[in-house]
Amino acid sequence: MKNKLSLVWLACLLAVGVCAQDTFDTHFERKSLRVDFALSGNATYQAAAIQQLREEPVWAGPRKNLIDEFNYGGYHVYVYDKTTNELLYSRSFNTLFEEWMTTDQAKTEVQSWTNTVSIPFPKKTVVLEIAARDKKDMLFHPLLKMDIDPTSIFIDRGSLKNNQITQIQYKGESSEKVDLVFLAEGYTADEQDKFVADARRFTELLFQTAPYTDHRDDFNVWSVSLVSEEKGTDISGKGIFRNTALNSGYYTFGVDRYLTTPDMKSIRDAVWNVACDAIFILVNTDTYGGGGMYNFYAIGTADNPRTPVVFVHEFGHSFGGLADEYFSSEVAYNDFYNLEKEPWEPNITTLVDFDKKWKDLLPAGLPVPTPLNEKYKNDLGVFEGGGYLSKGIYRPMDHCMMRDYAPFCPACSRAIVKMIDFYCDREY
Repeated sequence: MKNKLSLVWLACLLAVGVCAQDTFDTHFERKSLRVDFALSGNATYQAAAIQQLREEPVWAGPRKNLIDEFNYGGYHVYVYDKTTNELLYSRSFNTLFEEWMTTDQAKTEVQSWTNTVSIPFPKKTVVLEIAARDKKDMLFHPLLKMDIDPTSIFIDRGSLKNNQITQIQYKGESSEKVDLVFLAEGYTADEQDKFVADARRFTELLFQTAPYTDHRDDFNVWSVSLVSEEKGTDISGKGIFRNTALNSGYYTFGVDRYLTTPDMKSIRDAVWNVACDAIFILVNTDTYGGGGMYNFYAIGTADNPRTPVVFVHEFGHSFGGLADEYFSSEVAYNDFYNLEKEPWEPNITTLVDFDKKWKDLLPAGLPVPTPLNEKYKNDLGVFEGGGYLSKGIYRPMDHCMMRDYAPFCPACSRAIVKMIDFYCDREY
């Protein structure tokens, strides 16, 4: 009887998988629609406007896990069936503009930043909605909504530059793997071999770090060789500017170690014809620094002594949706978290809705919040300090990759594994 029940359960699971696959093939083609859009505003408001639509030849994302139920990020893209209003696809993400809105500069200036997001290419007219999270209620509210006709003459269907793509590791069909792409930044024409070697080295670094150690077979890894006219990156605070492929630089928002690029369009142009779920930009310099935005990209330097841990830390932001757990370093943000609401990141809490975080991982009887004393300091708990604040936000362990480059704590590790399962089209 037990064996019969197991077979029935297996048949049900297979039927669900086939149904989800049919949903994708009914509504989408196995290629991408890239949506370039502008976010503009200041500290008190923002608006969005479409800049360009592009048809691109690869869709690497899952074909069963079409709806994002993590509820992460500061923005969300939704795709609805025009006729039935059925939600067909959704993904959440962060942007640099969202961070800029919390800086002092945004109190006195209005700016516009280009962003880009890709969705599976629809077979018939759909409704696209881009929504932003309001920190007052932590809900997503629409910024723009528009119909997209896949036959429109206003969709760019041209090819872009064919950069050299190197397959570093291939473990199977992209819709059932995480496709990680390394992009070259600040590597000149005669340094492209160094870039590929660096990408291979970083691949090994990732899979030497738990929990990725147990998930190597869940990743395909690629490198895309971009040629920069000059080596390195901008260091604007010191008056140094380099002509590079992706226009990266330190001193983002005035913070010397914060290395980013606002040039989202160039990033997406670089990966237009490669399977891509996650991007890490390798910058050809040895100066300490990096950055990471959920579901956009992570960036770090190739040759700093702390390169291995910076890479894994920043990838934790961009891939796992993990928050910074430190609270004593310089940042440019003001009131980045609303302490009266629960933050969306899985590894910090204000205790407003802790049941949705790592509470289930804690042993019975553990005090919450957890005192940082000899008894608990090496345990999983709820320790005050995190998310750039020393009071009111709590982290899972005293030390973690997301605070000071210690090994990932159980809460962060679980979040990463869930994201791997999501992109591999498994239950998460």
